[in-house]
Amino acid sequence: MAQYDYDLFVIGAGSGGVRAARLSAMSGAKVAIAEEHRVGGTCVIRGCVPKKFMVYASEFSHHLKTAKGYGWTIENATFDWEAFLAEKDKEIARLSGIYVRNLQNAGVELAHGKARLIDAHTVEIDKIGTRTAEKILIATGGRPWMPTDLPGFELAISSNEAFHLPALPKRIVIAGGGYIAVEFAGIFNGLGVHTTLVHRGPNLLRGFDDDVRSHLAEELEKRGITVMLGTQHTGIEKTPGGLKSTFNDGHDVESDVVMFAVGREPYVEGLGLAAAGVNLTKTGAVAVDAFSRTNIENIWAVGDVTDRINLTPVAIREGQAFAQTVFYDTPTSFDHEMVASAVFSQPPIGSVGLAEADARKQYGKVDIYLSRLKPMKYAFGGSDERSLLKLVVDSATEKVVGCHVVGPDAPEMIQMAAIAMKMGVTKTQWDSTCAVHPTLAEELVTMREKHEPMGLGQVA
Repeated sequence: MAQYDYDLFVIGAGSGGVRAARLSAMSGAKVAIAEEHRVGGTCVIRGCVPKKFMVYASEFSHHLKTAKGYGWTIENATFDWEAFLAEKDKEIARLSGIYVRNLQNAGVELAHGKARLIDAHTVEIDKIGTRTAEKILIATGGRPWMPTDLPGFELAISSNEAFHLPALPKRIVIAGGGYIAVEFAGIFNGLGVHTTLVHRGPNLLRGFDDDVRSHLAEELEKRGITVMLGTQHTGIEKTPGGLKSTFNDGHDVESDVVMFAVGREPYVEGLGLAAAGVNLTKTGAVAVDAFSRTNIENIWAVGDVTDRINLTPVAIREGQAFAQTVFYDTPTSFDHEMVASAVFSQPPIGSVGLAEADARKQYGKVDIYLSRLKPMKYAFGGSDERSLLKLVVDSATEKVVGCHVVGPDAPEMIQMAAIAMKMGVTKTQWDSTCAVHPTLAEELVTMREKHEPMGLGQVA
């Protein structure tokens, strides 16, 4: 008889866990996976996929304004929140079903229930019982962090609840300065909600290039979003007119909904990691090596629960690398360098490589190429929206080490830029590419004049 019930038990059926489970099972291994919610994880059920649908829905109001400049007359356009939610939920159910079928077709046994470790080889699943496995993979992702010590925090929602609001509010306050906060600010603003974005820091999107951060803040305000920086909530209270948010700068704002998007944390609560001896990092994430292995020889972890790069494609690639290493005898570690990312703000952002400040710390002298321009799409209709394109180049080697775009189709552009930069493209090679005209992307390969920091020379 086999020593264990399974060769592999995966805790968490999000993108990383599903990829790892499927590939491992296809090697001939006996695999089970447990999920306490719906199969698909944060990305499919309550993250990037439904949020992208909401972005699409909200962008139409801007498109309608632009259309008038091109001669279109569109009268009495309205938005039906309930109808949108119904269609969104149908599509999410379809995608979740595909994940389930793919697991079943690969021969993976699916257990619905929260799983926790009893020891390094034993897992207990709610309402099912205990199972043993030779190897265990933790892929439970992350969850929104809420300020539970804030008076009135229970009156607020997180990003999870934003996907299921029974009615579209007339006013919303969104606390946070990261990508989730700015994306939802654009969504609700585009759907006609009076939107206030509040962030305690001096600028939005910490970790992104400073030019990108300041540019986006300006563009959000052009779209009608009220951006309050350098302040944070001191309390929330219910009023006859809705909810009142008070802030430490003395201001207060009334709204119908208060949403916190102030960060996410690895979902490790109740997993029994201590019982199995699994170490955590200082930030509460599962500590792993380059091959996603924990300090316990037979336990691995991938995705947001490890708090490396919290992106769905990264979790998928980490899950794939795990399966290749453990079940295909092909040691594989995912390279976390030069990973492109997108923020589906309005306007959107595409970014890959180093911000200017980080590049200066790493390389010393760098060359900066920066362009701000009005997108051709908005030549008509009176829009004053501007796009930003920026290249960061190591002066010594001419290697392009950072590319940042804010403007229409920026996420689509950055994928192609990432390929070239992953291969080590130089500025000379980059410039040798013939432009596609007329496009916003052509500006990336036609920038020739260097941009100097403020006070050191010419400013574009």
